[in-house]
Formats: sequence, C-alpha cells, structure tokens
Amino acid sequence: MTVFRQGLAEAGYVEGRNVAIEYRWAEGQYHRLPALAAELVRRRVTVIVATPIPAALAAKAATATIPIVFSAADPVNLGLVGSLARPGGNATGVNFFQAELGAKQLGLLHELVPTAARIGLLVNPANANVEGVTQDVTAAAAVFGVRIDIVQARDSREIEAAFATLVRNRADALVVGGDSFFFNRRLQLATLATRHAIPAVYNSREFAEAGGLMSYGTSLTEVYRQLGVYAGRVLKGDKPAELPVVQSTKFEFVINLPTARALGLEIPPTLLARADEVIE
Repeated sequence: MTVFRQGLAEAGYVEGRNVAIEYRWAEGQYHRLPALAAELVRRRVTVIVATPIPAALAAKAATATIPIVFSAADPVNLGLVGSLARPGGNATGVNFFQAELGAKQLGLLHELVPTAARIGLLVNPANANVEGVTQDVTAAAAVFGVRIDIVQARDSREIEAAFATLVRNRADALVVGGDSFFFNRRLQLATLATRHAIPAVYNSREFAEAGGLMSYGTSLTEVYRQLGVYAGRVLKGDKPAELPVVQSTKFEFVINLPTARALGLEIPPTLLARADEVIE
C-alpha cells in the first residue's frame, strides 16, 4: 500500500493528515467481498478503491452512487464501465492487463523449455477472469503445438491437489493464471513448483522474488500508484464518469537464476538479455 499512498500524495492527500483510509481484505476468500463492500457503503465512505476483479465487481454491485476506483482486466466486458474513454458511471480506474498476457507467458516458457509438450494452466474458478485466461493460453498452445492441462484451485488445499494432478499427468511446465489469491500464496506456489521440478511462469515480479522461476506481467507498483492518483482526484471532486480508464503500460520480465539452477535449467542468453531483472 506504500505506492498507493504515494499516488494519493501526488494528488495532494496524505493518510492521517487529510484523509483516512479504511482497509478491508478478504484474504483471497472471494465470497466475503459482497459483505465487505456493503459494510463500506453503510459507512458512507467517500470513495471505494477496489482491486482486483472480484473486489471491483463486488463494489460495483454494492453501490451505484459512491465513486469506485478499480484495477481490473477488460473492465468494459465485465460491465464496470461503458467504455474506457468515457466510463459513464460511478467507476473508473486502471485496465490491468492479465488474461491477455497468457500467450506471452506461454511463449517465454516455450522458449525456455522448448521440449515441453504438456503444460499445466492453474486458474482460480472463482475469479471472473478464468475464461479469458483459459482462452488466451489455449489459443497460444495451438500455435506452439503443446497440450494444455487445466487445473483449478481456490484454496491452499486445492493448490496442493492441483500440483498432485500435474505430477500425476507428468506436466512438463506450468503457467499460473493471474489471481489475487495465488498472489497471496506465491511462496507456496513457488515452493511446490521447485519441489516437483516443474518450470513455471507467473504474472508478476513478486512471484519471482518469492522463488518462482520467472514472471511476466503488469507492474503492480505502477498500478497501485495510479489507483492512489485517481482516488485523490476523486476526493478533489473529479467524477469517475469523466475520468478515462488508464491503460497499464509498464510490463516486467523477471528471471530467478537460483531457481533455474535448482531445476537444472540453463537460461538462454536471448532470454537473459530481454529480462528487466535477473535475480542472482
């Protein structure tokens, strides 16, 4: 939340001095989000900042009047806004590319492990992005001539079960779909992937920092900073309907060399040269 506060400060607000922030966290349990959103509405907060997709949808369902600043992939298709340029309602925010990056992630994985013929795709069925992620990766798999095994998990126990399935099916590699619950369990995911010798690609640098092999995705730091800026603008009186949805444009490719060595993989020089950061 530090970068969110930085964004607020850019807009002229400082937590504790001229703005109070009420924090609510569902701990990856998406079924709790409607109640949390309803509680904020009852408290008559000035603006609701909702991230990621499940939280944004819960906030949108809870109020048509309180301004909402969200981060979400494909907000038009989700019904959060009428259009990116003219949101037209009580919500605006950051178009956080997620499902659209599955093909790129699969391509990087294929470049690293070109012999991988059977690749797992881990998704959370409770996330509204699951169809988009699945379609994107499946379409890319056809191009690369690989088979995709879809496994699902919505809690820690199901993550363990998903890896058991991947091992049983002899998956050669793994794409982890973007999801806030997976983000919160990134250490578990990275540990299981290394333990079972499954090369995996993730959607944010924080996974690679937690021991994941490599990641490619939107910079969360930039997303949260922009959320702070937009929340500040709404507090100053700007209307969400008139604030265009911001397109996330900063992407990061991170490689974890110690994990690669643990998996017995040699990173091609072409990949190393393209990485934004190589964790030594």
